[in-house]
Order: sequence, then structure tokens, then C-alpha cells
Amino acid sequence: MSTYTAQPCPKIAIIGGGLGGLVLLLTLHRRGIPATLYERDVDFATRAHLGGSLDLGYKSGQRALRENGLEDEFKTHSRPEGEELKIYNATGTLLLHHSGEPNEEIHQTPERVRPEIDRTMLRKILLDACPATAIKWDHALTSAVALGGGKHALTFANGATTTCDLLVGADGAHSRVRALVAPGVEPTYTGVNGVEISLAPSVAASAELADAVAAVGQGTMMALQDNKMLGSQVNGDGRVRTYVFFRAPEEWAVPGPDADAARAALLDKFEGWAPWMLKIIEHADAEAIYPRALYMLPAGHRWAHNAGVTILGDAAHLMSPFAGAGANLAM
Repeated sequence: MSTYTAQPCPKIAIIGGGLGGLVLLLTLHRRGIPATLYERDVDFATRAHLGGSLDLGYKSGQRALRENGLEDEFKTHSRPEGEELKIYNATGTLLLHHSGEPNEEIHQTPERVRPEIDRTMLRKILLDACPATAIKWDHALTSAVALGGGKHALTFANGATTTCDLLVGADGAHSRVRALVAPGVEPTYTGVNGVEISLAPSVAASAELADAVAAVGQGTMMALQDNKMLGSQVNGDGRVRTYVFFRAPEEWAVPGPDADAARAALLDKFEGWAPWMLKIIEHADAEAIYPRALYMLPAGHRWAHNAGVTILGDAAHLMSPFAGAGANLAM
């Protein structure tokens, strides 16, 4: 009579604690497969102030949560009203308005509902569901060397080293793992540059900004004209986050560190736009102005199978941001 001998689980290393990496760790954990996630940040708070809101699809982002027991958490923290969408031209003429109300025909089935959730909140929900011992903070990958047979040796900036049987690069646009499967493939500049600004919650709630906040609505506002865009999102804490995009050389940079100079440069680019739109720039939070040049990997980017290593999320399919597509694909 033959005896079955259980094989040990492979040693799995996930590089990057963004949405894709965390979903993978949680998916494995809930199915009894151990893995370790290595994240460069020293803790969750390092980038908790970054990232806007995402609309998650029922069959993509929501599915990843649903199949890992987080559907109720998602419903608690997501905002169906955030589906409201307004599109304007530079003069402030409203060109398109989807109210996001649940009685509209588009919301008749769960598959058509894409509630908004703040990226920071989503990341926290995933982190709280993962075993804390499986996450190694302050581990920035500096090198990954193939050892043969699918194994890799990993070295981190803090001096730590380890080996793994399966390496997953979920380490974003400038992935160090990508070179193992697609050497020489790097993101290219899209021709679109810009800045992320925001209205602090207290400012957004002030009487002076009432017209601008009303024009934005409860979800997303986009004002587009002449190859320029103001894209605003309402976050769960009341902050109104705006992405200011335009065509400019890759080397363009908003003046800094003086916030007044940064605002002046943006106001000059959007001269003549509707007064309430300019208010969003004029009252931008001095502590929350971030460069946002846009990069992408080649459309149709593929790589040949390489034993013991793969990539996901922005490491695999970096694209210009729109409608949470990158996050949904990663998840």
C-alpha cells in the first residue's frame, strides 16, 4: 500500500504592498497557503495621505473582496453616491451629468454598480484582513538574482536577504522584478504632465468654496478643453482631490517648494477657465501638492514564461489612470 507524503508549500515572496500585492497575500492566506509580502514603506501611515478614490467593478475589484470575505467591509466604507459624474467645458457649461442615484436604469443589476472607495481605506481593509506576521515593512528590494530551478535570492536596502521558490513582483511602475521576465522594458512618458492638488476638508466645507464643491458634486467632476483637464474626486473624509493634467514636456515641474508659486503656475495654464474651477487651484492645500507626470508600458506588453517569477499590477500593465482600471485589473 502506497503512502502519500505531503509536499511542503513553496516559499512565496510578494514584492510590494499595494492593492495587487495585498489581494494576492490575502487570497493565498485564506486558502492555507503561506506567503510573505515585502513592502518598502516603514508602515501604513507613510503613504496614507496619497491616492484618490476608485470605482471597483463587480467582476474585478469587488470580486477580489467578495471572494475573500470582505464584501460587508466594502459596503460599509464605499460610497454609491460617489458614482455621480459631471463633465464640463472650460467655461463651466455642464455637458454630461450622471446622478449616480440607485433608481437609474444603469443601476438595476449588481454588475452595473461601481461604488467609490478611497484607495487608502481599501488598502487598510486589506491590511487588516492579512496576517500581520506575513508583512515585512521597511523592505525595499534592491536586487533579485535567479539561482536556477525557479529559485531567486533577494536582497533588501535594510541589509536583509532571503530566498524564495516563487517571486511575484507587485512593486509598481518601476518594478525591480520586471527585468527578470521582460528585460529592457521600461515605462515611457505619455506626453501628459501635471499635479495633484486638493482642498482640505475644512476648506471644502467653507462658504467661500460652496459653489465649487456644488459644481463638483458627490463623486467625480471632469473639466476638459484644449488638451487640459481638471479632474476632481470627493473623498470619504470630505477632501476634494483634483488632478491637473495638460500636455507638457516630461521635464516640466511645478515650482516648489513655495505653494504660492505652484498655484500661480497652474492658474496661468488655466487662465480664462470658469471662476469656480480656478478657486480649486487658488485654495489648494499647501501641504498636498504632488507631481503627477503620466507614464505607461507599451500596449500589448507581454513576456515569456519564466519559472518561479511573475509580475502583476502596475509592474505588468502600467497605464494612464482612468476609472480605476489599473486597480481593478491588479485586484
